[in-house]
Amino acid sequence: MKRFSILFSFLFLVLACKETPQEKPVEKQVNEFAIVIHGGAGTILKKNMTPEKEAAYKAKLEEAVKKGYEILNNGGTSMDAVEQTIHVLENSPLFNAGKGAVFTHDEANELDASIMDGKTLNAGAVAGVKDVKNPITAAKLVMTNSPHVMLSGAGASQFAKEQGLEIVDPSYFYTENRFKSLQRVKEREKKKDADKTAAFYDADIKDSKFGTVGCVALDKHGNIVAGTSTGGMTNKRWNRIGDAPIIGAGTYANNASCGVSSTGWGEYFIRAMVAHDISALMEYKGMTLKEAAQEVIQKKLTALGGTGGIIAVDKNGNMVFEFNTAGMYRASMDSKGNLTVKIYKES
Repeated sequence: MKRFSILFSFLFLVLACKETPQEKPVEKQVNEFAIVIHGGAGTILKKNMTPEKEAAYKAKLEEAVKKGYEILNNGGTSMDAVEQTIHVLENSPLFNAGKGAVFTHDEANELDASIMDGKTLNAGAVAGVKDVKNPITAAKLVMTNSPHVMLSGAGASQFAKEQGLEIVDPSYFYTENRFKSLQRVKEREKKKDADKTAAFYDADIKDSKFGTVGCVALDKHGNIVAGTSTGGMTNKRWNRIGDAPIIGAGTYANNASCGVSSTGWGEYFIRAMVAHDISALMEYKGMTLKEAAQEVIQKKLTALGGTGGIIAVDKNGNMVFEFNTAGMYRASMDSKGNLTVKIYKES
């Protein structure tokens, strides 16, 4: 019996040694560096857009993505590229972040932002700030200059002041079109008692969109950074906070997989942990970035009833835009200098 056991063990070892190990396909580096941005997703239809407004959006998207591209092309870090690119979008009244933030039910502006470093997995976020001109920088400093990940409200503003950031009077964020949009939504809310959620984003009111801005970049050093900034939802109450400042929902970056910035109906992105889920599908199931993004946005998010989209870059410089809405303001540049600027789904 002992002799048989020894013989069996020997044969097993021989057969095991003869098996040819399956080599994992080598992933190809498609871009030395890359950058993608978004300016929000939603019911963005060409029929609702004047040629002048469309041109203005495209020009600002191009300005922003070129800002980040220049930093990356000159050997700068993805952290700097993401921060400076988002500054361009935060400083524009066109987008729902910073200067263009939507109004709360109480006719104020409450801003959220987050940023994550794919190399260290360190992250920072701020939520509900009312006087910080560029929330994305406040989020970065929470990451680098504090022991915390997220600060909110008055405490986040106090931290920003102590860090020497530009503090503005809340009136800086006032824009006439956003204020009028709030008034229209409030009127619509009175007629929608059976469906309170319609008070935030009724498709019949094209200016009442809930949007976000975001950027993901891969630098020449192989580091991925993702950042997101938003004014939240029109007519939001009770200091509501969406997915934008939540790591794993609105923002995620991991050099082992990808970086992601989300935009859309935040409650659903939180429930689905959209940004992290895309990374996890790549890391654990071996999906490509495109496959993972489609699985999460077109299947999981859609099945929950959520709307919106993501931008993403993987460790090899592959870039993805994925959304289940009529449009998403978006732009990208690769290391060869190829520029893409789009708004509608079909374009």
